[in-house]
Amino acid sequence: MSTAAAALALAGTTLALAPAAGASSNPITHPDQDHMGWSLAARSGSTAPGTVTPAVSGLPGLDVSSYQGNVNWTTVKNNGAKFAYIKATESTSYTNPYFSQQYVGSYNVGLIRGAYHFATPNTSSGAAQADYFASHGGAWSADHHTLPGALDIEYNPYGSTCYGLSQASMRSWIHAFVNEYHSRTGRWAVIYSTLDWWKTCTGNSDSTFANNDPLWIARYSSSAGTLPAGWGFYTFWQYADSGTFPGDQDVFNGTAARLLALADNTA
Repeated sequence: MSTAAAALALAGTTLALAPAAGASSNPITHPDQDHMGWSLAARSGSTAPGTVTPAVSGLPGLDVSSYQGNVNWTTVKNNGAKFAYIKATESTSYTNPYFSQQYVGSYNVGLIRGAYHFATPNTSSGAAQADYFASHGGAWSADHHTLPGALDIEYNPYGSTCYGLSQASMRSWIHAFVNEYHSRTGRWAVIYSTLDWWKTCTGNSDSTFANNDPLWIARYSSSAGTLPAGWGFYTFWQYADSGTFPGDQDVFNGTAARLLALADNTA
């Protein structure tokens, strides 16, 4: 078995580019452009992306999607990255065509890495998207290198900010996703979002997510700012859309030992 195949097997990963059976007819026309924080720079008024320096001493990392293509992971590691998240899927019909190079490549240089799913709550149920994610890159294994999968739930690149869902329906959708992901993998998904989107689209009223799901806050500034209701701290923070590493710049709120504990499910 090749190194790449072995690493994917360790992660319980299968890859497929064909649409899933039963996928919604709602079109996803540009999934290669959809990624974590796709509109955040414009919304935050950032005029010099990559110049933000986080006022914390956490571990540096990055997140990438097909937009970055093939990544030179040796350079990324040599520049100090400790972890990486890679977009695996969107809705129930798309997988990142560069996922293998990015996911296995980061593993091969020794980074602790995970996969993320770009949510489109108007195209299919939360449970259906969690299943698709878990079957196409988002699974977890106790190999000391795999972080729990992340749910990227943010501004809609195709229309209505909240995907046409009420706040109560959005909360139900997210619960369905994280519960099904936990059922499939034994792990609770990391939740990535911004405070503004979370308040607007969920009402910021259901603090039960904080009981299980680590928070990945997105804010392009020198501080993470106010966090959504329930979370007393963030686990990851996306603070810029370019910088030292390819893709977005992130920081883990803890030590290398704590990052390994999160990967090993001993935190």
